[in-house]
Amino acid sequence: MNPKHPIYIVSKGRSEVRYTANYLDKTGVPFTMVVEPSEVDAYARHVGRDRVLELDLSYKERYDVCDDLGLTKSTGPGPARNFAWDHAVSIGAEWHWVMDDNIRGFFRYNRNQLIPVADGTIFRAMETFCERYTNVLMAGPQYFMFIARKTSYPAFVANTRIYSCNLIRNDAPYRWRGRYNEDTDLSLRMLKDGYCTVQFNAFIQDKLTTQTIGGGNTAEFYAAEGTHPKSDMLVKLHPDVARHTERFGRDHHYVDYAPFRRNKLIRREDVELPEGVDNMGMVLQQQIAGEWRTIRR
Repeated sequence: MNPKHPIYIVSKGRSEVRYTANYLDKTGVPFTMVVEPSEVDAYARHVGRDRVLELDLSYKERYDVCDDLGLTKSTGPGPARNFAWDHAVSIGAEWHWVMDDNIRGFFRYNRNQLIPVADGTIFRAMETFCERYTNVLMAGPQYFMFIARKTSYPAFVANTRIYSCNLIRNDAPYRWRGRYNEDTDLSLRMLKDGYCTVQFNAFIQDKLTTQTIGGGNTAEFYAAEGTHPKSDMLVKLHPDVARHTERFGRDHHYVDYAPFRRNKLIRREDVELPEGVDNMGMVLQQQIAGEWRTIRR
């Protein structure tokens, strides 16, 4: 089973690695890469021209970077994300996925086990869940690094930030903004207006940490200036809930999501919840002597 909403991977300077695209390709999940005009051919050589969407550079000129530096430095991935959003609207999609280009894999977390997924069913599962509610605007899977195998977690957490792999409802009255931390900013604007976000612990993304590979924001920002400007912008945009801190050995930020606990999921009146556990056809398999054998349905 594959997602029913389009997937966009925003990428720059990483045509030779393509972590997210490689994993989706291996698992048969369709996607489109959004790249700048100068890199279209480089990406097309690897994924095919039909899966490369050329960014309209006017999106950079119109982008709200949330500072006074304009185009004197990189805008970050926000313009490409807005371009993907508008493209999804133009093809009649009700939601869309936008993903970073450095996700090495996706997993299902079940019974304290992280199991690699072999198709796109987890994306359909997240879509199905979100579509049950009238006020969910964005959702996505938790980071691999934040899941400890000997710790129990709820299947999802409502009303927190959604990073790197975002399922977004296309009629949401927002667009990406900010040179840095645009994921957190968009999450906070939605939550402050009373909407809900959903972070799935049942489904996990293995995203490479900041500055571990070249290209993208590593080359544009962090190699030269570190992470302080990134955190500083978020604190200036949301001083009521964000503050400076140090985490993982570098400048970081802390956001208090407690004020948004009062945002309640509102289920659609025409939706009936399934009885029991619906695994949507997913089975647990083990490869033995080169053959896949089902262990549990």
